Amino acid sequence: MNRCQGSLFRLTFDEYKEVMRLIRKDNPKPMKDDGQTKVYVPYTDENFLENVFLDEHQLQTLKSLLIRKKNLILQGAPGVGKTFAAKRLAYAIMGEKDDDRIELVQFHQNYTYEDFIMGYKPTENGGFTIREGVFYRFCKRAEDDTDRPYFFIIDEINRGNLSKIFGELLMLIEKDYRGTNARLAYRDEEFFVPRNVFIIGMMNTADRSLAMIDYALRRRFSFFEMHPAFQSEGFKRYQEGLANEKFNQVIEAVVRLNDTIMKDDSLGSGFCIGHSYFCNQEKCDELWLSNVIEYDLLPMIREYWFDNDKKYKEESEKLMSILK
Repeated sequence: MNRCQGSLFRLTFDEYKEVMRLIRKDNPKPMKDDGQTKVYVPYTDENFLENVFLDEHQLQTLKSLLIRKKNLILQGAPGVGKTFAAKRLAYAIMGEKDDDRIELVQFHQNYTYEDFIMGYKPTENGGFTIREGVFYRFCKRAEDDTDRPYFFIIDEINRGNLSKIFGELLMLIEKDYRGTNARLAYRDEEFFVPRNVFIIGMMNTADRSLAMIDYALRRRFSFFEMHPAFQSEGFKRYQEGLANEKFNQVIEAVVRLNDTIMKDDSLGSGFCIGHSYFCNQEKCDELWLSNVIEYDLLPMIREYWFDNDKKYKEESEKLMSILK
């Protein structure tokens, strides 16, 4: 930092950043409103396995992939619990429920580099000013806390123009280039992605409108396929807890429907119906079960067999007949 005479002088942007880094570094841990240090709820592998219908081997595979590659995409059919699992995977690696170290965004067709990293945004007086994006701010937080992992979660990662959104970060997010500086496009500033930042993306395999994910980004991520977990030990325990015969019949019908979907040449396993449509109930009543079938599942299979009325009618009647 330049030495200046007098008590007041203007800082350059890089000097300002260095001062703020030192201030944040020396700040105490986050405090509660009552002035006490925050105490986070512990979260273990056992908690994950109770919450997410995966087995021990799958959990250890997920943790290994993310820690090794630093970037992971959970892909799968609708309702397999990708977003739910992503956040709890972060908890399991942290060993506690610390949402201050998790950021969740959702990509879409209009999401831009300016939203993600940095860009010009309009001001109230009609001008423009440079605004820092969500990933830039998140990396700066993680940079000041290098001893703990941070998790950036991206829902619908393949809905955005990935090359346009990530820009020069296509190189910086790669595990071998973590900590490597690159000069940002909008500001004369060196920037890097800290080694303690882990990126988890979610991708819906049943969306026909999506193009293949950019290869340059694909090779920087590991991909983990999530499947409907109706046969898992966790879901079976949940099902036994509801103790509802009609619920059991619906689940059996959905399992058979998924088998039909997998065997359909125009669909496949990426279009199966996930278990999360039927989760988070303390008890099962007929109205809830009817709503799930009529307003969640039937519109989905109508889209699957949009050009085959006979097949749609056949499969929908199998579900609706259980409720009669």
